[in-house]
Amino acid sequence: MAEAENPGEDLGAVLSQLLGVVVEREAPILEAHGVTMWEYVILDRLSHEDGLTQKELARRSRRDPTRLIGHLDALCDRGLIAREIDESDRRRRTVRLTGSGRELVRMTRGDIRAMEADLLGGLTYDAQNDLRAALTAVLRRTGHADPSPGDDGST
Repeated sequence: MAEAENPGEDLGAVLSQLLGVVVEREAPILEAHGVTMWEYVILDRLSHEDGLTQKELARRSRRDPTRLIGHLDALCDRGLIAREIDESDRRRRTVRLTGSGRELVRMTRGDIRAMEADLLGGLTYDAQNDLRAALTAVLRRTGHADPSPGDDGST
């Protein structure tokens, strides 16, 4: 294959390396805000779609339902979420952010966005948004992206 035809490294290799860097840089931010990565994933999902059932929250956060319960218990004990009986089906519980939970997500997201801006600092603002939008479009095409505000880089 001619060099001009070679698009560079395999996407999986690049994304795997980049994910490692992002997780490494996010860890101290999450720790400073007192949440684990999975707790933040759950809180962030609820910030886009408040009032999900526990089952739907597990699906949308890609967390095993049996493991989700422990995270929900911890977040509820800290006053960051509230679980309520679903009026349409009293066997189900819905989960929503409390005011404290919403504030924690806002502050944590701000710090994560600052880290991302530093990480992507070699790209223009438009190129950063184009990258987010392109990756989101690829994910949507596979059927694995949940639609939510701001997931295309327009937060």
